[in-house]
Amino acid sequence: MKTTLLPPGWPRPKGYANGVVARGQMVFVAGMIGWDAEGRFHSDRLCDQARQALANIVAVLAEAGAKPAHIVRMTWYITDRQEYLDQGREIGAAFRELIGDYAITMTAVEVSALIERQAKVEIEVTAVLPD
Repeated sequence: MKTTLLPPGWPRPKGYANGVVARGQMVFVAGMIGWDAEGRFHSDRLCDQARQALANIVAVLAEAGAKPAHIVRMTWYITDRQEYLDQGREIGAAFRELIGDYAITMTAVEVSALIERQAKVEIEVTAVLPD
Protein backbone atom coordinates (compact mmCIF):
# COMPACT_ATOMS: atom_id res chain seq x y z
CA MET A 1 0.00 0.00 0.00
CA LYS A 2 1.22 3.49 -0.74
CA THR A 3 0.01 6.88 0.37
CA THR A 4 0.64 10.16 -1.40
CA LEU A 5 1.98 13.11 0.56
CA LEU A 6 0.56 16.59 0.09
CA PRO A 7 1.50 19.30 2.61
CA PRO A 8 -1.42 21.45 3.83
CA GLY A 9 -2.17 24.38 1.55
CA TRP A 10 -0.15 23.05 -1.39
CA PRO A 11 -1.96 22.74 -4.71
CA ARG A 12 -2.55 19.19 -5.89
CA PRO A 13 0.01 18.42 -8.61
CA LYS A 14 -1.23 17.30 -12.02
CA GLY A 15 0.14 14.01 -13.31
CA TYR A 16 2.39 13.14 -10.36
CA ALA A 17 2.66 13.19 -6.56
CA ASN A 18 4.89 15.45 -4.45
CA GLY A 19 5.74 12.52 -2.22
CA VAL A 20 4.79 8.91 -1.57
CA VAL A 21 5.21 6.72 1.49
CA ALA A 22 5.16 2.94 1.05
CA ARG A 23 6.22 -0.13 2.96
CA GLY A 24 7.32 -3.46 1.52
CA GLN A 25 9.80 -5.10 -0.82
CA MET A 26 11.54 -2.64 -3.12
CA VAL A 27 11.88 -3.29 -6.85
CA PHE A 28 14.34 -1.24 -8.90
CA VAL A 29 14.00 -1.07 -12.68
CA ALA A 30 16.95 0.21 -14.70
CA GLY A 31 16.43 2.89 -17.29
CA MET A 32 14.21 1.51 -20.05
CA ILE A 33 14.37 2.97 -23.54
CA GLY A 34 12.00 2.76 -26.49
CA TRP A 35 13.23 -0.44 -28.10
CA ASP A 36 11.57 -3.84 -28.10
CA ALA A 37 12.82 -7.07 -26.48
CA GLU A 38 15.10 -7.67 -29.48
CA GLY A 39 16.71 -4.23 -29.17
CA ARG A 40 14.91 -2.70 -32.18
CA PHE A 41 13.40 0.76 -32.37
CA HIS A 42 10.12 0.88 -34.29
CA SER A 43 9.80 4.67 -34.32
CA ASP A 44 11.82 7.84 -34.06
CA ARG A 45 8.91 9.67 -32.39
CA LEU A 46 9.37 10.41 -28.70
CA CYS A 47 5.78 9.48 -27.82
CA ASP A 48 6.14 6.05 -29.47
CA GLN A 49 9.45 5.42 -27.74
CA ALA A 50 7.93 6.51 -24.41
CA ARG A 51 5.07 4.02 -24.92
CA GLN A 52 7.56 1.22 -25.59
CA ALA A 53 9.73 2.20 -22.62
CA LEU A 54 6.66 2.13 -20.35
CA ALA A 55 5.67 -1.28 -21.74
CA ASN A 56 9.21 -2.50 -21.03
CA ILE A 57 8.89 -1.26 -17.44
CA VAL A 58 5.60 -3.13 -17.00
CA ALA A 59 7.27 -6.33 -18.29
CA VAL A 60 10.21 -6.03 -15.89
CA LEU A 61 7.91 -5.27 -12.95
CA ALA A 62 5.88 -8.38 -13.75
CA GLU A 63 9.01 -10.50 -13.23
CA ALA A 64 8.94 -9.42 -9.58
CA GLY A 65 5.19 -9.91 -9.26
CA ALA A 66 4.76 -6.13 -9.27
CA LYS A 67 2.24 -4.01 -11.15
CA PRO A 68 2.34 -0.39 -12.29
CA ALA A 69 0.29 0.56 -9.21
CA HIS A 70 3.33 -0.41 -7.10
CA ILE A 71 5.54 2.27 -8.70
CA VAL A 72 6.52 4.98 -6.22
CA ARG A 73 9.22 6.84 -8.16
CA MET A 74 9.81 7.47 -11.85
CA THR A 75 12.56 9.48 -13.55
CA TRP A 76 12.36 10.44 -17.22
CA TYR A 77 15.43 11.46 -19.21
CA ILE A 78 14.42 13.09 -22.49
CA THR A 79 16.58 14.46 -25.28
CA ASP A 80 14.20 17.18 -26.47
CA ARG A 81 12.05 19.18 -24.05
CA GLN A 82 10.00 20.77 -26.82
CA GLU A 83 9.23 17.43 -28.45
CA TYR A 84 8.12 16.16 -25.02
CA LEU A 85 5.80 19.15 -24.59
CA ASP A 86 4.49 18.94 -28.17
CA GLN A 87 3.65 15.23 -27.81
CA GLY A 88 2.40 15.50 -24.23
CA ARG A 89 -1.15 14.37 -25.04
CA GLU A 90 0.08 11.19 -26.72
CA ILE A 91 2.61 10.52 -23.97
CA GLY A 92 -0.11 11.06 -21.37
CA ALA A 93 -2.45 8.66 -23.18
CA ALA A 94 0.26 5.97 -23.22
CA PHE A 95 0.97 6.60 -19.53
CA ARG A 96 -2.70 6.29 -18.57
CA GLU A 97 -3.08 3.11 -20.64
CA LEU A 98 0.05 1.33 -19.42
CA ILE A 99 0.67 2.77 -15.94
CA GLY A 100 -2.64 4.39 -15.02
CA ASP A 101 -1.60 5.56 -11.56
CA TYR A 102 -0.47 9.11 -10.90
CA ALA A 103 0.38 8.47 -7.23
CA ILE A 104 4.04 8.42 -8.27
CA THR A 105 6.83 10.87 -7.55
CA MET A 106 8.18 11.91 -10.93
CA THR A 107 11.06 13.87 -12.32
CA ALA A 108 11.73 14.71 -15.96
CA VAL A 109 15.12 15.96 -17.08
CA GLU A 110 16.30 17.08 -20.51
CA VAL A 111 19.68 15.59 -21.36
CA SER A 112 21.96 16.23 -24.32
CA ALA A 113 22.04 12.57 -25.38
CA LEU A 114 21.45 9.00 -24.25
CA ILE A 115 23.90 6.14 -24.67
CA GLU A 116 21.81 4.49 -27.41
CA ARG A 117 22.04 6.97 -30.26
CA GLN A 118 18.45 6.48 -31.51
CA ALA A 119 16.89 6.67 -28.03
CA LYS A 120 14.90 9.81 -27.22
CA VAL A 121 13.73 8.81 -23.74
CA GLU A 122 14.95 6.66 -20.88
CA ILE A 123 12.73 5.96 -17.86
CA GLU A 124 13.73 4.35 -14.58
CA VAL A 125 11.42 3.39 -11.73
CA THR A 126 11.32 2.22 -8.16
CA ALA A 127 8.34 0.15 -7.03
CA VAL A 128 7.34 -1.21 -3.63
CA LEU A 129 5.48 -4.49 -3.22
CA PRO A 130 3.36 -4.23 -0.07
CA ASP A 131 4.17 -6.46 2.91
